[in-house]
Amino acid sequence: MTVELEEAGFAGGPGRFTGDRRAYALLTTTALCWAANVVIGKFAIGEVSPLVLVTFRWIVVLTLLLVLARRQIAMDLPLLKKHWLFMLSMGALGYAAFNAMLYTAAHHTSAVNIGILQGSLPVFVLLLAALALRSTTSWLQVSGVFITLVGAGVVATGGSLERLLRLSTGFGDLLMILACLLFAGYTLALRRRPDVSALGMFAALALGAFVASAPMLATEFVLGGSQWPTRTGWLLILFSAIVPSITGQICFMQGVQLIGPKRAGVFVNMVPVFASVFAVVLLRESFELFHAVALSLVLAGIWLSERSEEVT
Repeated sequence: MTVELEEAGFAGGPGRFTGDRRAYALLTTTALCWAANVVIGKFAIGEVSPLVLVTFRWIVVLTLLLVLARRQIAMDLPLLKKHWLFMLSMGALGYAAFNAMLYTAAHHTSAVNIGILQGSLPVFVLLLAALALRSTTSWLQVSGVFITLVGAGVVATGGSLERLLRLSTGFGDLLMILACLLFAGYTLALRRRPDVSALGMFAALALGAFVASAPMLATEFVLGGSQWPTRTGWLLILFSAIVPSITGQICFMQGVQLIGPKRAGVFVNMVPVFASVFAVVLLRESFELFHAVALSLVLAGIWLSERSEEVT
């Protein structure tokens, strides 16, 4: 097992298999929720602007948490206050900035592209883990990451060799890669979360996301890009608060707690699979040959990275 998993207490033990199965279910649910978030970004075009969607999404989340989990939040509050700067920073980067970039990218690239590019997340998780945590990485993990990186490159360049040689990518695709870099840092930082409940943790992160989204919304308004939600826009805000936010994020935090950030990050590679299905079925987007190649590479990367845990 890798160093950080051993330190976190995830290695060995009779309950590991059960814990792994629970983690797999949680992280698969996370992938489904986040794939739905990709589709929300496309449906929101013409219904609500990106930063209005992000800001009101976290207002709804905070309201629901205060109504449904106020007792648990109150119990965790003393410890959360001691880590307030950490919590606000995590919410700002992992929630507000990431989703702002995703919803903006939806205006410049396809949902299929956005979903597949989220498969680059494990690349950044492993690289940041190696740099910040000095963690060991097996050759199988390196191989899996490399294959995933190739898959992300295929979709970012539209499968065009000419664009690859010119290192040319679309603005929306580049924005998604930067968003994944931010979320990789958030994923690694979860290992240092305070000893509070998942609901208490999530409430603090949601508050950080709201605080960070307010100035971004003001910037969007000054630049003339804001759009007040239509009826459909309000439904999208509500859906984004309940599914990708509350359900997806809590499942992800619990999955990371069970099997560690590096293995959990790999499961985000399932987002492209689900996002591609949603995009083709719901948005009627085309699914090209290069998308199939990229998805195959992403799935191969998942298999190799998980296989590395069995042989280390």
